[in-house]
Amino acid sequence: MSKTNTFEKSIIRTNRGLSIAGTRITIYNIMDYLEAHWPPKLIRDRLNLSDKQINDAMEYIQAHKKEVEAEYQLVLKQDDKIRQYWEERNRKRFDQIEVAGPPPGKEEIWKKLQAKKQELGLT
Repeated sequence: MSKTNTFEKSIIRTNRGLSIAGTRITIYNIMDYLEAHWPPKLIRDRLNLSDKQINDAMEYIQAHKKEVEAEYQLVLKQDDKIRQYWEERNRKRFDQIEVAGPPPGKEEIWKKLQAKKQELGLT
């Protein structure tokens, strides 16, 4: 059995896209960490994968670099559209919450929250 066959059996296409067999983890999840310059060992630990699973995923990504990158870019665009949709949909509610002020008895913590938001440039 060739090495290609081994890792291709570990990477399957599901309704979420390319996934690690037996998990809900997609190749795109791994790509997020790779884009953030995480080493495979830390990705493995973070996602609770076996050595074989992370090695197979890394080999698959290398062997199908163009296709995986193209799909990853589509996933990022779709995620951005979904995020924009929910931000717009919730904007009115967030504005209502902001205008409402602190709940009774929560004035002190509200002030701290507002100060932290200002410090982070979120207001």
